Amino acid sequence: MPVLRLRGIHKSYRLGAHEVPALRGVDLELQRGEMLALTGPSGGGKSTLLNIAGLIDRADAGYVELRGRALAALPEREATLIRRDAIGFVFQGFNLVPVMTVWDNVDYALLLAGVPAPQRRERVQAVLQAVGLAAHAQHRPDALSGGQRQRVAIARALVKRPTLVIADEPTASLDSDTADQVLALMREQAERAGAAFLLATHDERLLARCDRVLRLRDGRILPENAALQAA
Repeated sequence: MPVLRLRGIHKSYRLGAHEVPALRGVDLELQRGEMLALTGPSGGGKSTLLNIAGLIDRADAGYVELRGRALAALPEREATLIRRDAIGFVFQGFNLVPVMTVWDNVDYALLLAGVPAPQRRERVQAVLQAVGLAAHAQHRPDALSGGQRQRVAIARALVKRPTLVIADEPTASLDSDTADQVLALMREQAERAGAAFLLATHDERLLARCDRVLRLRDGRILPENAALQAA
């Protein structure tokens, strides 16, 4: 059973009197332990597809399934619980809470999910060590570089041990050494815990480490051989 299945996904937005199509009948399957990259020009629909897969936005038409459960018509409360418990997010803008320390930003995801305090401490310590930020645990985001803040965002996504991780340009602000470290952590999470990763990126380092690369252009996924040639 795929972790994520999308069928016939359509999405349009209104700009004044005009309707602008963002996705035009997208089909996609993502398997357990797989790292799948979406690439292609800006405006091609990558972020819209990530938002629909992560239940942040809803498709105008089509079918969304997470581990065999149909999600497209879920009430918002149930969708919120799935986002909280089963999906990890890494956004380009980090989305960290500025008044919280690094530790508290990562711990908060587990606190919301009701994980007991001793387990939270163990898991937060381990993931901060893995992304090289254990020494910065009591710093606030404004004291960190852009690359360090991105690592906090990645740690926050992974600490939940999610079924699905949605990431928008997760290595864009990282130097090569840090990117390699983060990519190794993501691969370990995919292999050890069976997490599936859906990533939007232009980063050649990340494209080379993914299991599959799909190219999205004008709201449509190109054939996989065309995506690989373009990447």
